Amino acid sequence: MVHKHENTKAVINRLSRAIGHLEAVKKMAEDGRDCSEILIQLAAVKSAINNTGKLILKDHINHCIVHAVENNDKKVLDELAEAIDKFVK
Repeated sequence: MVHKHENTKAVINRLSRAIGHLEAVKKMAEDGRDCSEILIQLAAVKSAINNTGKLILKDHINHCIVHAVENNDKKVLDELAEAIDKFVK
């Protein structure tokens, strides 16, 4: 199923930046940079990914969940609960 949401472009841009940042962190490790510096940069990547996930979740609630509730589709709510459990692990 194809999903088009209001923030798709923003999500793709954020993911591209996070990928670039993670590649830079990998290079830091390859270059033997200080462990503390690498950990700080990994925390930044992790935060970027988490914030992207929040944006996707908001889009999902505003579009898919609203539509599912209007159509009494409880399966979508179960799928959301499972996705949230995996996301916040």
